[in-house]
Amino acid sequence: MHVFVKLFAQYREGRFKAEQKEYPEGTTAQTVIDTLDLESVSPLGVLMANGRHVDVSYVLQEGDEIALFPKVGGG
Repeated sequence: MHVFVKLFAQYREGRFKAEQKEYPEGTTAQTVIDTLDLESVSPLGVLMANGRHVDVSYVLQEGDEIALFPKVGGG
């Protein structure tokens, strides 16, 4: 199935801004995060699928658009 993956902030460094990826049926958002090794850069802050906040256990569907944002610190 085809899924559109959008990365933000530090997750983009050395990767891509937005890209269509192919994953097998039943793939979860956590699998995408693990495959891209994003949490080695920064912990996940926000995960959205089709403009709505979802959990990492969300099972992706054909044509979904997911957006991955790292935690942002500041002070």
